[in-house]
Amino acid sequence: MNRSELVAALADRAEVTRKDADAVLAAFAEVVGDIVSKGDEKVTIPGFLTFERTHRAARTARNPQTGDPIQIPAGYSVKVSAGSKLKEAAKG
Repeated sequence: MNRSELVAALADRAEVTRKDADAVLAAFAEVVGDIVSKGDEKVTIPGFLTFERTHRAARTARNPQTGDPIQIPAGYSVKVSAGSKLKEAAKG
């Protein structure tokens, strides 16, 4: 499912216009992005998803073409965890 299909499904389910559903989806993505970028708290939708920023330590890797070791600096990543209701839905 791509973004336009998701917007259409949300609009149908919530009985709102596609424009309104798209605006809500865009706002949701912005809010989650802002909170995750700060890194001091996580976003939890109970039973569905949890978004949180994680720290990745510096490490040594290998260049696949030459085999030479390369240093990868420390940085941040995002961890998304499925909640219990989403896990149950995936089981079928």
